[in-house]
Amino acid sequence: MSAPSLLDQRVAALAARDLPLARAILAEAIRIPADHVDRPVDQGGDPLCGLSNHEGPRLQYLRRMILEIGAVDRPEDVGFDAYGNLWWTVQDPDDGIPPADKKVIYLDGHTDTVKALRGQWQQKLGGGVDAYDGLVDAGKVDRAFLRRELGWVPDDADWEHLLFGRGSADQLGGVVAEIVATRILRELRAEGALRGAIVHAYGTAAEEDNDGAGPMYLTRHVLPGAPAERVPDVVILTEGTGDRAKGALGVYRGQRGRMQIEVEVTGRSCHGSMPWEGLNPLEHGARILVQATERYDARQGFADDAFLGHGTRTASWATLDSPSDCAVPDRFTFRFDRRLTVGEDPLQAVADVDGLPAVAQARQAGLQVDVRVPGYDQTTWTGYRPGNPQIYMGWVTPEDHPAIQAAVTTYDAVVGPHVPDGPQEGGRMRKACRVDRWIFSTDGVGFPVRKGEHGIHHTERKRWVSAGAFEHPPMFGIGPGIEQNTHKVGECVDTRELQHAIAFLARFPSVFAAR
Repeated sequence: MSAPSLLDQRVAALAARDLPLARAILAEAIRIPADHVDRPVDQGGDPLCGLSNHEGPRLQYLRRMILEIGAVDRPEDVGFDAYGNLWWTVQDPDDGIPPADKKVIYLDGHTDTVKALRGQWQQKLGGGVDAYDGLVDAGKVDRAFLRRELGWVPDDADWEHLLFGRGSADQLGGVVAEIVATRILRELRAEGALRGAIVHAYGTAAEEDNDGAGPMYLTRHVLPGAPAERVPDVVILTEGTGDRAKGALGVYRGQRGRMQIEVEVTGRSCHGSMPWEGLNPLEHGARILVQATERYDARQGFADDAFLGHGTRTASWATLDSPSDCAVPDRFTFRFDRRLTVGEDPLQAVADVDGLPAVAQARQAGLQVDVRVPGYDQTTWTGYRPGNPQIYMGWVTPEDHPAIQAAVTTYDAVVGPHVPDGPQEGGRMRKACRVDRWIFSTDGVGFPVRKGEHGIHHTERKRWVSAGAFEHPPMFGIGPGIEQNTHKVGECVDTRELQHAIAFLARFPSVFAAR
């Protein structure tokens, strides 16, 4: 490994300097829903504040902080798009490089969280930790419960570095890292931190409910026909990339996607004492479910990927329309959660279910069977209705892609050298860069587009990745947070990861642009 350059040293030093600022912004972003969830609706209250489609107060706060701390040059360099995504951009207009020739880097992180479950936090954690206010009394915390509940918690001596609250690990820390990193990029512009690069940063909305819909807005409404200086050469997802056993702050280059397949079986209701008068959708639907399970167990119709693993399908939800429990039901509707590995086509996944013999048998018996992909019809906090099919494509960026190689170089320059010697097992930071994949989903599923239909130019020049019928920009992730700590009571993040994520994001643009 070569000796750190002056820019490496400057970036690392400023990330350390700005950690208290980043921690304060993150704590307030977590806390903000507390101002709204208990307030009467007629007084501006919102019991769902902070959740998908209810991120407005948090996003408005983050926009104010972007301006206050100097993360952009001008007020017009930060705003909201029609979908509700917070966006801001930085570059060096005086580097002598034409905009069309610069490397375009997207930073992406979602700003919504799952339900806080505030009462459970107070009950299970002894009143010492609040879902919004964080650590309020360390002496009251049931640390044994916390260690059983979470995937990883550091030693008691390191608790000064922890920040608790809903969204700390998923994914507000990543968005705050973007904000502080762009501030540092501006500060070090004269030293080459932005030479040859344009950075477009995003805090997206409604990811928890509708994975990747924020980026879907971009790929459908912003990027088609856009000039080269708007189309990404790489996307960095700041979702948490820590693992309780493999270590914190990895570089993740892929994930499986997912989709919902809904099956609606409509029959004819009648009295249960004379079933021959009806057509039973529950019994025929049960045959479809059993047959689908058998096909999955035999791996019929499922692709495999050496890195991400094989595609899966499992029954995940159902509802029954029936006049009583002594009647033949009228309608049985159920869904499959279909995890898509690289190379799988969602249209074929639907066709596989529609082509089951049990579906044909139900139709021959006179029942109506509709196999479809449900749409997402809730509106975002700005009133935008996405209406997208619930299909979220998986993706992988090859390990030898220049974007991944630049990521490893960046980690080795500004993160690894600043990880202390000593224990590095469990969820601790690693001195050596770890390249891996996510278990769960991220905004990355919103970037794949079907070849020949998307209208986005320059993809070949920008070395977009081809995956079957789809293509997507090179993507990878790095962000503070342990995957196994997300969505749990007692969720927390180690702010040392936040510091190093900031340093990485502030150094990567110049490393990547120089390649």
